Amino acid sequence: MTRLIRSRTALWVAFAGVHLWLIFVGVFYIRVSTFGDVDLYRRWAESGLLFGMWPGLDGSWVYPVGAWLPILIPAAVSITSPIAYALGWSALVTLLDAVTLRALSRASSRDRLTGRDVEPADTSELDGRPEWYANLPAGLDGMLGAWGWLAFIAALGPVALGRLDSIVAPLMVLALLAAFRHPRTASALLTAGAWIKVAPGALLIALAAAAKRPVRDVVVPAAVVTAVVVAVTAAAGGLPFLAGFLGDQGSRGLQVEAVAATPWLLAGLFTHAVKIGYNPQIITFEITGPGTVTAASVLNLVLVLVVTAVAVLLLVARRRGVDVLLPGALALAVTLIVTDKVGSPQYMTWIAPAIAVAIATRAPGPWFRIGWLTLGIGVATQIVYPWQYSHMLRGNPVITLILAARNGALVVLLVMSLLMLVRAARRTRVVADVEADVRRMASAGRP
Repeated sequence: MTRLIRSRTALWVAFAGVHLWLIFVGVFYIRVSTFGDVDLYRRWAESGLLFGMWPGLDGSWVYPVGAWLPILIPAAVSITSPIAYALGWSALVTLLDAVTLRALSRASSRDRLTGRDVEPADTSELDGRPEWYANLPAGLDGMLGAWGWLAFIAALGPVALGRLDSIVAPLMVLALLAAFRHPRTASALLTAGAWIKVAPGALLIALAAAAKRPVRDVVVPAAVVTAVVVAVTAAAGGLPFLAGFLGDQGSRGLQVEAVAATPWLLAGLFTHAVKIGYNPQIITFEITGPGTVTAASVLNLVLVLVVTAVAVLLLVARRRGVDVLLPGALALAVTLIVTDKVGSPQYMTWIAPAIAVAIATRAPGPWFRIGWLTLGIGVATQIVYPWQYSHMLRGNPVITLILAARNGALVVLLVMSLLMLVRAARRTRVVADVEADVRRMASAGRP
């Protein structure tokens, strides 16, 4: 096992194999269902470049205006050929994944905020680390994180390449890696990602809690990036629609894959009062039944409450001198999924960055258990979408139960991440310093 983990050749061969397979499936085998969004990006690019109609600049849009950057890059290949554009898009995502994989493979515990090459105490019974991990040289932690990142891409399937989330997920990994030594770079990356897809912006809360000088190192870089986006948007005449994507999200119903839809999804196996219907305006399937409208509206409040609770835990942990960047990043990412009324399969890419970085930098905590759970979430998501999505819509009980189990696993993941924050918030600075000294001494005696 150690020999495989340490082999960079094996890692890059596996990387090529996984991406070639996903490109084949997404572009050539079942393109309509897996890369349908990519073709929508192509049509938007065609509308702007050929006809001068730019969503987000000439009217409200479902995405932040920064999404135009990754959408326009593959347009250099083609805006008329769906396959050519999809190949250009795949090349862009593969390049970002390659940069991310390389960064992870070169990471180590030295990269964490403490700036010390320390090891966590032997918690294999608590965090699910296998026995062979105890003898793994410290320099291979990054390789293990890289393998984990690649395994998640394979587990999630072609949707890991065929969405805008495929662009921001690598940015989230790179930002979390940079956060330990270059928080300003991390802030700029997360803010840029948020102007493509909102999710990375939530991680700024965890970054601010971890940074020594949050205003200078987090707030100012984020403000600079935002100012650039606003200035470019204003120059293009799109300032009135800059925040249009926020209003669009509020008009959504309860999407069938959403975690909150699970009770109605299961009830639909036994009653005709629950129905699944297609919403052509936002190109999604929504679930309707007694109480679904109320649930969809309440979720907005639940999101605010949970994010506020996470922010409070981060603040308390910060005051007690505890490193909470990665647990906070995971908690915020999972919160966005669990409390969201959409729950699209590509959202699963938001949870992998913190886990990959935690493993690559040997962060203390139950990250191995979390990693295995996340791989299971990825596999279950791929089974449902794209392979068995139509059966789920028709009420197939097996596929419905797989989706329900996936949603339950997401709730478990949220609870685990919140427990890490609660434990961190309860620790005192003295306890944290003593534990760090113990880990450092354990590391010194490590072969």
